[in-house]
Amino acid sequence: MGRGLSLDQPLHATLGQITAGVSPVALAQAYTDWAQHLVMSPDKQIELVQKAVRKWARYLEYCSRACSDPHCEACIEPLPQDKRFAGDPWQAWPYNAIYQGFLLTQQWWHNATTGISGVSRHHEEVVSFVARQLLDMMSPANFPSSNPEVLKETLDTGGQNLVRGAVNFFEDWQRAVSGGRPAGTERFAVGDNLAVTPGQVIFRNELIELIQYMPATDKVHPEPILIVPAWIMKYYILDLSPENSLVKYLVEKGHTVFMISWKNPTVEDRDLGMEDYRRLGVMAALDAVSAIAPESRVHGVGYCLGGTLLSIAAAAMVRDGDDRLATMTLFAAQTDFTEAGELMLFIDEAQVSFLEDIMAEQGCLDTKQMAGTFQLLRSNDLIWSAMVQNYLMGERRPMFDLMAWNADATRMPARMHSEYLRQLFLDNDLADERYRVDGRPVSLHDIRIPIFAVSTLSDHVAPWRSVYKIHSQTNADVTFVLSNGGHNAGIVSPPGNTRRRHQIATHDDLAAYLDPDAWQARATHHEGSWWPCWLGWLSDHSGEPVKPPGLGAARKGYRRLGEAPGTYVLMP
Repeated sequence: MGRGLSLDQPLHATLGQITAGVSPVALAQAYTDWAQHLVMSPDKQIELVQKAVRKWARYLEYCSRACSDPHCEACIEPLPQDKRFAGDPWQAWPYNAIYQGFLLTQQWWHNATTGISGVSRHHEEVVSFVARQLLDMMSPANFPSSNPEVLKETLDTGGQNLVRGAVNFFEDWQRAVSGGRPAGTERFAVGDNLAVTPGQVIFRNELIELIQYMPATDKVHPEPILIVPAWIMKYYILDLSPENSLVKYLVEKGHTVFMISWKNPTVEDRDLGMEDYRRLGVMAALDAVSAIAPESRVHGVGYCLGGTLLSIAAAAMVRDGDDRLATMTLFAAQTDFTEAGELMLFIDEAQVSFLEDIMAEQGCLDTKQMAGTFQLLRSNDLIWSAMVQNYLMGERRPMFDLMAWNADATRMPARMHSEYLRQLFLDNDLADERYRVDGRPVSLHDIRIPIFAVSTLSDHVAPWRSVYKIHSQTNADVTFVLSNGGHNAGIVSPPGNTRRRHQIATHDDLAAYLDPDAWQARATHHEGSWWPCWLGWLSDHSGEPVKPPGLGAARKGYRRLGEAPGTYVLMP
């Protein structure tokens, strides 16, 4: 074999197409660790046998009672978030016995994959997660013969539900093969009924377009707002349909708003790194905002990865004597990754190395690989329940703006994604003050400007207790919000949504530290959206309204390049 010939990358890239980017070596390591320690743990084996015997006895006793009394007490209750067996048909014999047996089996496997002495925490979480995925695949809700709701619909419609389901399946298969978007998304179009808040693109480079939104009031607060969205999502999650648009809400309340729209990278952008995203993204945008509103400091806002990048930029700015930021707001953004939730299941040395080889071959992380990872974190809701609804019940779930946005996925440059996984997730360099900007480390403890941090209860991407760590990482007064909902729906929370509620409290940096549970016990409860609370906080940290700045600053090189939403957001 000649010098320089590499077989690793093409092999791993081919395997990645089969495994959806999951490293088979990482899985093998986890299962080997689990199996070896289980074999060497006779006490655990005896415990599992005893649990199996007790569960069988309890199950048989339940079945005998349920035959004559369908309303008898269940032997196991589903988890609060598990709605698969909530319908009345599931409470009738024999379906109550079927789903109760499934839940007991699921519980036993959880016992079998956890609590084994000697197994590393990461490997235990991987094995438990995979076991849960395999069991969810075999749920009685997923099969017509064991799902009473599907059987009833089939009898009531003479099988038309299955005919409609077959049509839906064929349509989805055609769309997937041709690279099309999910059914129903055609009713939502960027610039038509999404991302329609009036504005102008006033700056463009090889990585971003910067949108300045037109004022909707005669006077505005002097401090402009610069929003840094995540680059794994298109910016318009914060400018969806007008009734769900955070941008429209801010503009109508007297704020000048700027938004970064990231370019969807291609193979040619494979060498863009984290420093490029900071320099060409956050700092280039901040320079433009400062040129257009030169007398005012800026409210920085970051969402998810955009919040992490904004935090890095803010720490570097303080280190370098740059005081242009007035405040910092973080939406579902982590700055410490020691408890980064179930995403950490996909991140260890074997997995990251595998992904690096895939990306080296592809040049970027594909949208399907990104989407597949996030779907696995909520497989019951995003995969199996959707399958039952679409293909067995024959009913399409109604498409709405947030779902349409979620289907508009983006790619990740190889270098940037590798740096992000290694430096932040794997090595936690930012929290441990090893992350370097311009060759020198930065520290979040240098940040002293007021912070408004928003987290959500059901966030699988940025768990709220992980987001909460910002309290101990900075020397700032932190106003912290815990909203119900998930990573996206908890942030897109306009006033008037009766299903929303939140807790909020401000922690003075000089006060004693409160752990997350103590904070949750003490924080004030509110019904409704957190947006008005944030608006009030922004007003408290802003000056008296003045005449709005002009759109762009042509003499300073920031001329109008076209109407919002711009061109980068339309890149496939």
